[in-house]
This record gives sequence, structure tokens and C-alpha cells, in this order.
Amino acid sequence: MHTDRDDGDGPGGHRRPGAGQGVGAQATGGQGSGGHGDAHDLRHHGDAEVRDDGSALVDLAVNVRADTPPAWLRERIAESLAGLAAYPDGRAARAAVAARHGLPMERVLLTAGAAEAFVLLARALKVRQPIVVHPQFTEPEAALRDAGHTVDRVLLRAEDGFRLDPSAVPEDADMVVIGNPTNPTSVLHPAALIAELARPGRTLVVDEAFMDAVPEERETLAGRTDVPGLVVLRSLTKTWGLAGLRIGYVLASPETIAELERAQPLWPVSSPALAAAEACMTPRALSEQDHAARRVAIDRAHLVAGLREFASDGVRVAEPAEGPFVLIGLPGAAAVRTRLRRLGFAVRRGDTFPGLDDTWLRLAVRDRTTVNRFLQALDQALSLRDR
Repeated sequence: MHTDRDDGDGPGGHRRPGAGQGVGAQATGGQGSGGHGDAHDLRHHGDAEVRDDGSALVDLAVNVRADTPPAWLRERIAESLAGLAAYPDGRAARAAVAARHGLPMERVLLTAGAAEAFVLLARALKVRQPIVVHPQFTEPEAALRDAGHTVDRVLLRAEDGFRLDPSAVPEDADMVVIGNPTNPTSVLHPAALIAELARPGRTLVVDEAFMDAVPEERETLAGRTDVPGLVVLRSLTKTWGLAGLRIGYVLASPETIAELERAQPLWPVSSPALAAAEACMTPRALSEQDHAARRVAIDRAHLVAGLREFASDGVRVAEPAEGPFVLIGLPGAAAVRTRLRRLGFAVRRGDTFPGLDDTWLRLAVRDRTTVNRFLQALDQALSLRDR
């Protein structure tokens, strides 16, 4: 695990006194005020792989569950359109989310997806020393930088299975951001281990955008009120196929929720998105969610088993994978990705994630038939690479 800081001086940076060093830790890291000056394109996301000439490709780049939203959810959203003349009223959806997690409403804030929540956290909270644990979703760091913060990084290492070592996080960090399960590594960190990061005066942000894709949501911290400074972010866009609608929520102390809410514009979440949020909190929806998570686990195991067959070709799988995606490393990954596109498949490049380079790719889990077709294409792409 590495603690990285760059201070704008390029690779190597300066070692900060008192930073948690851990085994093999190294200091470099973050730029301030919007300066996305390192080699990682923090604004690149999987949807870029399937735009324009990629729109006809089989999509293994975006982590939205296939064949969603379900018909009943589309119908509920359509019904809400009759009320578009009225301003959005989020009270029912907020109450539904609160009840689903066993929390009072003042601990819930609805947002236009998790991305808005990252921006609110960066702009509304008084933060001096934010740390982002990487590799992970890059929007938290991008939002912090755009808000003028200098961001330090803790880099989890492949040789450690991208596992968290809480001792590597500097004690003076007053905000720590980590994903669970983590995008793109698919690591599910133990909730107790993440809770060790909590400190008085520190905001601990846990991005649980993919936790609803984990059976029984084991290792979730949602609903916990005993962890000081805890902020849990959730997204409804991945499991339910609502990326175009934008709906998520924040769970935190009433004081933190009030600060974030003051930074929101009026009516930040549309009426159709509110209707979707309320519908996704029902017992029927939660049962369907768990069934989908178990289906993902089965399909992921099939994908991982197939990928292991390419070990002699240099393919290595980051295991154990617990999310609806799998991270693989292989020599010549960029060229393989290009060949896969020619064969009809879009996969997510890994080099835009801090802590990864151009030898990594992320694959969304799909059904067995799609996975089998992809594995055949991968075999062809690797054969072309070795010619």
C-alpha cells in the first residue's frame, strides 16, 4: 500500500512528515484547484467506451445491470409524469429510504445520483486534508480538486490484493474516501476494517454505490449510527438501470445532512427520480435486488473461471471479486482492448484509475451466454496479440 502525494512537482513528490507509511508506503499525490495534472484522466468513465462508434458494441464497459429498468419500475416512473406540472416533493421518497435503513429522515439526503453527493461533500464541508483511497471511482477526487482542495492518495497494491490497511491512512486526514465494494477492483472490504478509519473530527465517506449488488449487502455500513463522522453514499442507478434518471442518496448525521442540504439547489431531484427511489425501497424491490445480486454472483463466478483459463497468456484476475465487475491485468492490455472492439466488445480501460496502469482492464459481469461469447473474442484478441 502506498500513500501518494504530488504537490504538483511530478512523480516522487515530497514525503509529508507524519504521514502513515506502512509497509512499502510512498508519498506523492494530489493537485489543488482543479489541476488534474497527473497522468490519470479522472473524468473518463465507462460510458465513453460505448458512445458514438461504440454504441453497437456488446457493453462490458458500463457497470449498469443489463435489461433494466424492469417493466414494473418503468411503469411507476411513467405514472409520475402526470404530475410534472408540480414542483418535486421528496418527502415520501426520503421517508421510504429512511425506513429501509432504519434511520430517521434527518439522516437521509436524496441526490441526483452519487456524483452530486461527491460535489456536495467537496463544496459544503470544511476539509483541510482529504485522502482518497485508490484505485477507486475517480469522481470523489475530481470533485475535491475542482472545489480547490489538495488531495492525497493512499494506493492499494495489486500484490496485497488491493486490500485496505487502515494504518497506511495518515492520522491528520480529516476526510477519507473509500469505495465498498470498490470500483474497479471489485474488493469488498470488511465493514469493521473500514470503521477503523473513523476518528473524531474526521469525515469517513464510504461509497456503497455497488453494495446492492452484494447478496444480503454484507459489509454494509448503511444504517450505522455508532461510527463517528460516517457518511455512506448509495446509488440506485446501477442495479435498477437508472443512470439516465440520476438518483442516489446520502446517509449521515443530521448535522452533516443539514450542511449538504444547504449546498443543494432547490428541487435537486426530479419527480420521476423521486418516484423511482420510493419504488426501489419496497419489499418487492428489495427481494428482486437480492435475487439479482445472487444472479450476478453466479455469472461472475462463470466469468472468473473462464478468465483463469487464460493464465498462460498472462491474464491475471484480481480476486476475490465481489462486485458486478472484474478487474484483470494482462500484458498489452491496450492493444487487446482495441482488438476486442473490432470483435464487437467494449471493455473499460484501467489506466485512468490512480494506482493502475495500461496493463489493466475492467469487465462488467453479464449473463452466461454473453460471457461465453466474450471469452471466445478474448481468445481471438490474445492470439492476435501474440502473432
